[in-house]
Amino acid sequence: MTTTLITNIGSLVTNDPALGEGPLGLLQDAAVVIDGDRIAWVGAADKAPAADAAFNANGRALIPGFVDSHSHLLFAGDRTAEFNARMSGRAYSAGGIRTTVAATRAATDAQLEANLLRHLDEARRQGTTTFETKSGYGLTVADEARALRIAAAHTEEVTYLGAHIVSPDYAEDPAGYVDLVTGEMLAACAPYARWVDVFCEKGAFDGDQARAILTAGAAAGLIPRVHANQLGHGPGVQLAVELEAASADHCTHLTDADVDALAQAADTTVATLLPGAEFSTRAQWPDARRLIDAGVTVALSTDCNPGSSYTSSMPFCIALAVRDMRMTPDEALWSATAGGARALRRGDIGYVTPGARADLALLDAPSHVHLAYRPGVPLVSAVWQKGVRAH
Repeated sequence: MTTTLITNIGSLVTNDPALGEGPLGLLQDAAVVIDGDRIAWVGAADKAPAADAAFNANGRALIPGFVDSHSHLLFAGDRTAEFNARMSGRAYSAGGIRTTVAATRAATDAQLEANLLRHLDEARRQGTTTFETKSGYGLTVADEARALRIAAAHTEEVTYLGAHIVSPDYAEDPAGYVDLVTGEMLAACAPYARWVDVFCEKGAFDGDQARAILTAGAAAGLIPRVHANQLGHGPGVQLAVELEAASADHCTHLTDADVDALAQAADTTVATLLPGAEFSTRAQWPDARRLIDAGVTVALSTDCNPGSSYTSSMPFCIALAVRDMRMTPDEALWSATAGGARALRRGDIGYVTPGARADLALLDAPSHVHLAYRPGVPLVSAVWQKGVRAH
């Protein structure tokens, strides 16, 4: 198996305090050895062992590959007209999803996969090495199952989101749609998925419906995660904690009780913040500072989707989190790497430590702080995914 030495790293973020300074485990003048798809060694550059091949980082910063733990990439079409109208004053609501549902149903498998691959390549070039993605734009048994089948060919982190909104076909019978989502649709989709999700929100599914959907998914072997408290106060966060969901995602509108519940569940349920959604909808920003100070585990993700957050850029979301959600640059980077790994209940990604998967991003900058300091600048100059340098 070929080994590769990455040397002359100016600043290395390991996310392992045992290896370096502070929560990010920062090392200066460092080196990393990759063996196959794993990190074999981390330490000072002048103590690095020999390897089969070498890469000179030339004093630049090396970080773990980003872990995007919330995206919606199985879709067709776009919602340019909706975005244009929203920027002209119309409020965002869950209803616009129906436009994407119609386009997705009309697309071929090949078109859906090509769109997925285009977005994955776009994200990889910006440093993302692990991504989660969901169904939710088909809302029929066949369309949800094919979306998950296509996704499962490209990631281990696949989420069944038949409960994105009530299907237009069941507009007059939401209870019937919940029965479908928890019955025939779940049976068809579970073999392709690891996770089950629900949009617990006014205009989508209420607390009782969400509980029934997540409980059925868990009984089928899927792990719950929840779209919670994005558009207003509601039961989503409390439900996520109650059911020991891996994450409560959005967390924009929170009561003190919601924050306390997430803090008590910090080892179980991650609060995943999605600043691209607030940016794209001109909505209230989540208060990351409030959550972090309370002891909540926080992740950052793109929420890449054609309606409310059409960005695949984790660096952009880091810059937003620092500027508008009161996170420090260190906190934002941790949340976009190790935090995302926690939201996916993974210990092998989000870290640069021996035994971890060799997922790395080299920045054309001397420090990870430049991700927030230089927003909008394409700083990722090289990416290794499972030990292979991407081109």
